[in-house]
Amino acid sequence: MEGNQSWIAEFILVGFQLSEDMELLLFGIFSLLYIFNLLANGVILGLICFDPGLHSPMYYFLSHLAIIDMSYASSNLPNLLANLLNHKKTISFILCILQMIFNLSFASIECLILVVMSYDRYVAICHPLQYIVIMNWRLCTILAVTSWVCGFSLALVQVSLLLRLSFCGPQKVNHFFCEIRSVLKLACGDTWINEIFLFADGVFILVGPLSLMLVSYVHIIWAILKIQSKEGRKKAFSTCSSHLCVVGFYFGIAMMVYLVPDKNQREEQQKILFLFYTLFNPLLNPLVYSLRNVQVKSAFCRVLQKKRTM
Repeated sequence: MEGNQSWIAEFILVGFQLSEDMELLLFGIFSLLYIFNLLANGVILGLICFDPGLHSPMYYFLSHLAIIDMSYASSNLPNLLANLLNHKKTISFILCILQMIFNLSFASIECLILVVMSYDRYVAICHPLQYIVIMNWRLCTILAVTSWVCGFSLALVQVSLLLRLSFCGPQKVNHFFCEIRSVLKLACGDTWINEIFLFADGVFILVGPLSLMLVSYVHIIWAILKIQSKEGRKKAFSTCSSHLCVVGFYFGIAMMVYLVPDKNQREEQQKILFLFYTLFNPLLNPLVYSLRNVQVKSAFCRVLQKKRTM
């Protein structure tokens, strides 16, 4: 790292070429979205922690999803907001590396947690009588911890490979945060090993989990169609539809960014996709899981009633 810093001490985040007035306007809009993200995910996390009715494996994993969404947004947005407000777009080498580690880690962990949640739904619908035995708290803890360890490990491998390179200019990163592929373009040496590992990481984190989820949902849909009761089918579809909405949105954007061949003319499109993902994906999870989930809405109503009676 010391060798790299002798070449370059900071990067300039190009971001979007906007006037100062537009940057101030976006600062206000993005600040509101960021605050709403923290509040919405914080409410979901609080309800799951304090309401006994939500102490089940499904909501245990949902609480991890809330933590990840708050953390992912917090790894990118504060620096972006500071740059918009101060009209200064520099970031130190060390902060850039940390931003890459957290960004890659939380994105990978979210993929793995979504896979675990699909497995939870598979067991709940296809093996309802064995659900409590299979999805015991020991297994849930192991699955959650494994997801976090695996996510951070993959990120550290990617960043370690990047740190072996020298950065001798230009200093301009064509992004609004230190996105690893954009930073790699500034390296002096050959980056083919990094590109191979990034693609392999994308296949492992995106294609593999998505394939497992598709297999799970084929079994889930087949099991739902066998349910005799119309009300039972409706309840089962309602339980899974929230998860499918989040999976479709998340994996769709991630695969467009990391698995589609990188071309210079796509850089502006990728920045918009990343911005959309950073701002709106963390909001999607609490909205989808709260508005479409009867148990979460009931827990929220119980909390409000308790406050009124106090």
